[in-house]
Amino acid sequence: MKNRRHWKMLLLALTLLMLVGGEVKAKQPPNVVFFLVDDLGQRDVACYGSQFYETPFIDELAKEGILFENAYSTCHVCSPSRASILTGKYPARTNLTEWLGGRPERSYEKLHHGEKLTALPDEEQTLAETLHEHGYATANYGKAHLSKDPKTYGFDEAITGWVRSYYHPFSPAYEKTLASRPGDYYTDKLTDAAIDFIERNKSKPFFVHLEHFSVHDPIQGRKDLVQKYQKKLATMPSQKGPDYILESNPDGPALSSEQLKNLEKLDDSTTHQNERVWWVKQKQDNVEFAGMVEATDESLGRIRAKLKELGLEENTIIIFTADNGGMAASNQYRGIDHPREMLNSRFASSNLPLRGAKGWNYEGGIRVPLIVHWPGQIKSNSTSQAIVTGTDFYPTLLEMLDLPALPDQHVDGRSFVPALKAQEYDRGPIYWHFPHYSNHGFQSPGGAVRLGRYKLLEYYENGTLQLFDLENDIGERHDLVESQPEIAQRLKKMLHDWREEVDAKMPYPKTATSKPAPGARVAKPDKVSNAAGNLLPADVEKFASGWKVKNWGGPGMRPGLRRKSLGRSNVLLTHPESKDVPCVLSRSIKVPAGNKSTLRFAVNNHAQGDWTLVVRIDGEEVLKESIEDSKWQDFSFDLTKHAGTSITLELENRASDWSFEAAYWHQIELVEE
Repeated sequence: MKNRRHWKMLLLALTLLMLVGGEVKAKQPPNVVFFLVDDLGQRDVACYGSQFYETPFIDELAKEGILFENAYSTCHVCSPSRASILTGKYPARTNLTEWLGGRPERSYEKLHHGEKLTALPDEEQTLAETLHEHGYATANYGKAHLSKDPKTYGFDEAITGWVRSYYHPFSPAYEKTLASRPGDYYTDKLTDAAIDFIERNKSKPFFVHLEHFSVHDPIQGRKDLVQKYQKKLATMPSQKGPDYILESNPDGPALSSEQLKNLEKLDDSTTHQNERVWWVKQKQDNVEFAGMVEATDESLGRIRAKLKELGLEENTIIIFTADNGGMAASNQYRGIDHPREMLNSRFASSNLPLRGAKGWNYEGGIRVPLIVHWPGQIKSNSTSQAIVTGTDFYPTLLEMLDLPALPDQHVDGRSFVPALKAQEYDRGPIYWHFPHYSNHGFQSPGGAVRLGRYKLLEYYENGTLQLFDLENDIGERHDLVESQPEIAQRLKKMLHDWREEVDAKMPYPKTATSKPAPGARVAKPDKVSNAAGNLLPADVEKFASGWKVKNWGGPGMRPGLRRKSLGRSNVLLTHPESKDVPCVLSRSIKVPAGNKSTLRFAVNNHAQGDWTLVVRIDGEEVLKESIEDSKWQDFSFDLTKHAGTSITLELENRASDWSFEAAYWHQIELVEE
């Protein structure tokens, strides 16, 4: 009897111990894996509609979690978007508005870039710092890209840096921090590091900010997966429609379909720069990029398998998203008159039916995939139409983790926990501000606002507006500014009021005395430009034998001979030395006696500026005309009255108001009849 009582008491004690242990385990704070992919377009994922890329692990996450249809990055390029995730603030408020270190100002740009910061501000309390204060082990792996060591803003461990090659060696930044050997693939090794951190911190809450460099260029798929997609592509029927199309600057003169067709035939960087058009990929058929996408998908699968193995899966929140839209438009201008292998290294994917690409405020540049997995808290395999953006992760995660909000820090964020739980949720408007020119198009700097179904875009060179109804026109092809002027003006006022509220820095016109804003990166005349200038006399001789050049300038315009430009072959570009000193083409000739002699040539101008053509014969001005239209104009001068004598001909490229004074010349010739 005594033994029986003893065993009952022992059993009761064990039961109580198990209950207490279970209670402690239940109260263990959830872990967080923030899985951020670089340059992954929303439509690059199978569960978002891709028919070419295979993403079984991402798709599985969506089936077990919630997929958001209307998720956005706060910027169409990386650094501002990443900073918003960590600060809960819009780029315009922190003034970190461009990727770091930024695109240099170019001579053909009308505006100076807006003032900007060049690193994450010290005064910000990041999401990582807040979680660290609440006992979380924190790690940052991959592309931090905020010009600071992540350990200075809340991370216990960091293995970060730029990638020059996805195959070993990846770059000097990883030589000592990411162990690898020949044949290793970067995405796999970064995943190894994240898994190692999870294993070492399995007994306490952790925050893994896995910022994959993939699928950013260089576009290099894992070899085994590239071979898989080469075979897959070979068995697929041909996709209809063009491989690439030209998108023009919406802030400039509208180009007709005929003009665009003509420009499509002229795959020339100078011509396209002058007309401000850019190639955009229209098909998902890049086998190298496909290999990158699936390797990244495998990374998610490996991490989830490790969480399950360690018994952590049910107590880990996973957020899967991207920093901006897909790179359907190349990084820097790239033509398409090249072999397929080269094109695959320059154009990642297609964002269709979304318009545009990374670097654009169209949906293709800012709409991103977002899947949230929160075991036991949300309905699995669900979809949300809620509008959310990058500032919202900070307050949302604090609420999910039952931690106090920091409204003064994440001032621009709104917790979307109600949307996660399928409750009524209306975030209100979201905003974008990019006071810079992009690496991925010739569009003007601009901003945008989305409120409900409507989205307004504003461009800063000429103040052009575009209005789209995204519920009925997700491809942003039907501009409603003229048919819905009241909505356009209301959203414009909201956008302007918001810019004033956050003290958004604006671009401003270039003048003879203006200087770039603080933080701007200004390209110095480089060796290529100077070399081009030094070669100009030889180019002129090649272009029109016997002609000489003096007083040329504008190294940023790269004066010299063009194989093709503005629709013609063998074109010479000149630029004045200064506002007051014109560039002069000259030649001394003896006009033949007995025949009619004629000087003929054609000229054109830079699409963004005018110049003045002056023709002199023996020092006498015979023509002075402003070249204002972006079209070829033919000129002819009868020299017969000078027959039998020697004369000097001078053709001046004179500045008008010193902005874009480039002159384009075609077929300077003397004709005898």
